[in-house]
Amino acid sequence: MKAILLLTLLPLSLGLLGVDVSSLTEVFSCLNSNGYKYAIVRGYMSTGSVDPNAKANIANAKAAGMQAVDVYMFPCVPCGDAASQATALWDSLGGSFGTVWIDVEVYSWNEDQATNQAFISTLVSTLKGHGAIVGIYTSLYNWSSITGGWTGMASLPLWYAHYDDDASFSDFTGYGGWARPAMKQYDGNLVVCGAGVDLNYYP
Repeated sequence: MKAILLLTLLPLSLGLLGVDVSSLTEVFSCLNSNGYKYAIVRGYMSTGSVDPNAKANIANAKAAGMQAVDVYMFPCVPCGDAASQATALWDSLGGSFGTVWIDVEVYSWNEDQATNQAFISTLVSTLKGHGAIVGIYTSLYNWSSITGGWTGMASLPLWYAHYDDDASFSDFTGYGGWARPAMKQYDGNLVVCGAGVDLNYYP
């Protein structure tokens, strides 16, 4: 984790653009040369297992000279045992990335929002216990639907999603206790350099 520049520690003046990926990606050099300077790769899948491409994607992104390499975790809520899922991610990938972003979006979450809050809390506390830097990926709609607007994670950095094709925070309105985000996913489901990517902005 300390071997690379952490996304959350990069100077605010850089105004970096980056990509996140969910499949094997071997064109990070092309992405880098086209102005996308950091990468976030899927580390854990909603099916309940570590992404088999995560290690290769992390290695590929580093080899391409990305300024930061993070991972995101799409937890399997129906699988239960949040602590075991977080530990599986860390045991497989720990130490090779910067921040792990927990993906909180509408997909097989519990109807009970308090149960969802507890599940997220366990993921966060377990990852932190292993030494990880943790952030939350979500949107206003997803966070409100899943947690009821809970403010319990407001101390963590927020990576929010709003596909308005605008690499800025001008659209952001506070929720979940977050007054300012750390990063924005501003476009998605694109093909750049032949790879499927979403686009992100870090001021």
